[in-house]
Amino acid sequence: MDFNFTMLIFMIPALLFAVIMHEIAHGLVAYKLGDSTAKLAGRLTFNPIPHIDPIGSIILPAILILFKSPILFGWAKPVPINPMNFKKLGYKKGMAVTAAAGPAVNFLLAFIFGVLYQIFSSQGFLATVASVLGVGFVKSVIFPLLIFFKYSVMINVVLALFNILPIPPLDGGRVLMSLLPPHLERKFEPLEQYGFIIVVVLLFVGALNYIILPPYIFLMNLFLGG
Repeated sequence: MDFNFTMLIFMIPALLFAVIMHEIAHGLVAYKLGDSTAKLAGRLTFNPIPHIDPIGSIILPAILILFKSPILFGWAKPVPINPMNFKKLGYKKGMAVTAAAGPAVNFLLAFIFGVLYQIFSSQGFLATVASVLGVGFVKSVIFPLLIFFKYSVMINVVLALFNILPIPPLDGGRVLMSLLPPHLERKFEPLEQYGFIIVVVLLFVGALNYIILPPYIFLMNLFLGG
């Protein structure tokens, strides 16, 4: 993927929106299950400042852009959650549902932005808008929106696929740990402190490309209409 400053104008807002919605989803589901920790911490907000993580929201995306990585992803500050407050579903099921909420929202956003992309890029829609508002409006407004929609699909798909990897503390790892019987969960827990190191190593040796790219290509073709 070739990056330039024009594309960054669209990619950075798309990335920030995706990671913020991901974290809000965790906090909102936890709140619905009885835990108000994220709400009391002011994390159920669309204001990006409380969510920005210096490494995941700025440094890592910048490194990926610099090295022209075929995928771009990042993360926001994890929302604080206390599963002991879950009044519904219980500790383990509540953790599984809360963890799954983030990737689920990213898949949903990818679908929504994909639908918008297909509608706005259709010849009939473009011809109608051009006839009513002029070709200049199509070039100055519709085309930039199409670029934003496309990158929003790309980034949300990558975030969802990345986060469902069964490596703690990623969401997929948390779901897996919630589903394991206690004796296996205890054996799996020590892996959590090395989770991000494992992910970074897999990323820079290129292993993640083989894991993420095949479903990424399939979903991009699905959401963007081939």
